[in-house]
Amino acid sequence: MEDSKKPKVSIVILSWNTQKLLEQCLKSIPFSVQIIVVDNGSIDGTLHFLDSLKWPNLKVIKNDKNLGFARANNQGIKSANGDLIMLLNSDTIIQKGAIEKLVLFYEKQKNRDIAFSPLLLNFDGTIQENYYMKFPNLWQIFFYHNTLGRFLGLKTSLKRLILENIGKMAMEIDQLPGAALVAPRDVWDKVGLLDEDFQFLYEDVDWSWRLKKAGVKRFLVPEAKIVHLGGGSWKQRINLHSFEFYCQMFSSLLFFVKKNYGQKKLQKFRRALILNFLLRFKFKLAKYFLNQGNQLKQEKLWA
Repeated sequence: MEDSKKPKVSIVILSWNTQKLLEQCLKSIPFSVQIIVVDNGSIDGTLHFLDSLKWPNLKVIKNDKNLGFARANNQGIKSANGDLIMLLNSDTIIQKGAIEKLVLFYEKQKNRDIAFSPLLLNFDGTIQENYYMKFPNLWQIFFYHNTLGRFLGLKTSLKRLILENIGKMAMEIDQLPGAALVAPRDVWDKVGLLDEDFQFLYEDVDWSWRLKKAGVKRFLVPEAKIVHLGGGSWKQRINLHSFEFYCQMFSSLLFFVKKNYGQKKLQKFRRALILNFLLRFKFKLAKYFLNQGNQLKQEKLWA
């Protein structure tokens, strides 16, 4: 990474009350890259910790309040000076050599109109295969957003496909996970930043869809591995606010469908969601989306 001819890398990290996780994440990043931490109004000591770091490669953007995933990451992207710009969650640990392997993958490409992601792992080393899904479709309503269906539909072919490619060549995928994705500056300029109309979740799915429409291929680079602890800033709150969380998640899904698939598909997805909720005895969620109708607006329901 010290070769001046190698692409310069900027890593954008969104922070919101995850001081301990952020410390762990920063320690795992090679010192040769630019690091931009965008803090969304943390009150847990994160800012004091960041102020104590005197790293020449670190830039901190301090927001007075939580601006959301898309808007805050866009701030970081605009401030980046690297040839490659990477979005990285604060609840991640970069494994040794992962950044170098991502850069090497990029350097080997003849067509560099691409975007790519490392392989996300759980803390125990197992693969987070649900981050590499197909674009939203009706089958996912019953075979992903359903416990039994997820076990039957997700844990078989997709996991086997990823396992077979670990250590081998990169594989083309639909969606890049917002937890860790990389694209050249030219691709960010071509496709645009994250859509700030998304309040929470599906921003990365939407951006991947826009990549597809622009003819930009998306790749998983299995040799580059990053441990992703998952939901560091919000996971603990789900138990207390699970209804609001799932309203937000499925509202974001429907907003993606309305924006990218159209009104007719939106009606089908909404009906499928309601049916799935009824089959799972989630009557409160079914009632919420039944009352919501097709005049969908992206609201901040959970943050």
